[in-house]
Amino acid sequence: MASPHIHRPEIHLGPTQPPHLVDAIERAGATVVDSPKADAIVWTGSPDQFPATVPDSVRWVQLPSAGVESWFASGTLVGGGSRVWTSAAGAYSSSVAEHALGLLIAATRHFPAQFAAESWDQAGFGAISRSLRGATVAIVGCGGIGRALIPMLTSVGADTLAVTRSGKPVDGAIETVGADNLAEVWPRADHIVLGAPATSDTRYLVGRPELEAMKSDAWLINIARGSLIDTEALVAALRDGEIAGAALDVTEPEPLPDGHPLWTLPNAIITPHVANPPSSLTPAFAFHVGENVRRFVAGDELNAVIDLDAGY
Repeated sequence: MASPHIHRPEIHLGPTQPPHLVDAIERAGATVVDSPKADAIVWTGSPDQFPATVPDSVRWVQLPSAGVESWFASGTLVGGGSRVWTSAAGAYSSSVAEHALGLLIAATRHFPAQFAAESWDQAGFGAISRSLRGATVAIVGCGGIGRALIPMLTSVGADTLAVTRSGKPVDGAIETVGADNLAEVWPRADHIVLGAPATSDTRYLVGRPELEAMKSDAWLINIARGSLIDTEALVAALRDGEIAGAALDVTEPEPLPDGHPLWTLPNAIITPHVANPPSSLTPAFAFHVGENVRRFVAGDELNAVIDLDAGY
């Protein structure tokens, strides 16, 4: 980043200017302006609303979403130049991690079936319910969400096997594995949580070979992007009992259409992409924006910088 500004930076907030974001920006030491001819842009809209051209004065653009595949698809995000782009990655980590843990507990304790039961079956449900204590949970794509999930898993006695692109050690994980060695993770983990970004390299990260490699009593949790899983292969694996089950907050296709097999398979749990409930989105994004504005004003490195070559 450039050296600290000698003036109060001007930030264009658009296309809408929610009061909570205006407040966050101004409290962090910048001024909100209507003109896109500013030092930075904090965008609140979709890719198709984004300006076709951005003034040269804009050195930083803050996007409103954690996932940025639609921004690349629209052609908005392209390499070259010195402009810095940041996503909202990490802003919603705690909320999504909480949902992931909830799905994992609901899955291993068979809560959906117990909630639907109409008669007392202590012996039956007691025989199939499992504790997470002593289990090894692999987080594939252990970024902000994964790092927020690790202490939650630790609190219930589970160990974490982290998978990252670089393989650099992740705090709290018993082991970190690089993406090149991902194949060794599927048979080792008791359960797997997917937290990877959606890119051309991660499409169908979990297909038939990976499902066959997983333990037969393992649950697959996806709180990232539906495209990480080959849905047809997953349905077949669930029907054949190759894995214990899948708990998904995201699907492909999405929305998951009525009548899809995943709705009725007894070992599938579906939540409709609500790991980030609306009640938590607003304050979380405002905090993220405020912190990045503060860093921009000070000339410090920004959070959630998008790697234009890697695609996230």
